[in-house]
Amino acid sequence: MNTRQKKIALAGMTGLSISVALAGCATDATAESEAPATAAATPAATSAPTAESSTGAAASAGTYKDGTYEATGSYTSPNGQEEIDVSITLAGDVITAVTVTPEATNPNSVNYQTQFADGISEVVVGKKIDEIEVSRVAGSSLTSGGFNEAVETIKSEAA
Repeated sequence: MNTRQKKIALAGMTGLSISVALAGCATDATAESEAPATAAATPAATSAPTAESSTGAAASAGTYKDGTYEATGSYTSPNGQEEIDVSITLAGDVITAVTVTPEATNPNSVNYQTQFADGISEVVVGKKIDEIEVSRVAGSSLTSGGFNEAVETIKSEAA
């Protein structure tokens, strides 16, 4: 069994394990693929995000300060390193708005990031920021890694 086959088998077993544990939510961070939007645990992306800016308001009753926060997350695609800009508005630790701006340089990655940006609101708005970790949105699985990185940066800024 070659390395690629082992990785595919491991990814399949991981997806099966998570789907059983989370009643149908699966992960696949090995390739961009078409699938419905789901939220589940994913592996960390390969590089650290950079905070672009943040404007936090007075502390709410939650763990995080209310406000709008921005960060850039990055991930490695088959076409190389890509970035995605994320803006999240928090109120009482709940995401009330999200905007994702594609920053990819490869046309294929731009397509996936655009699909991700169009579908992310349905997955995270109305949920507590500590309860989200996106695995796949609108067919894009790798973009999720950059999004999750940006969310971690936002959480540290809003704390």
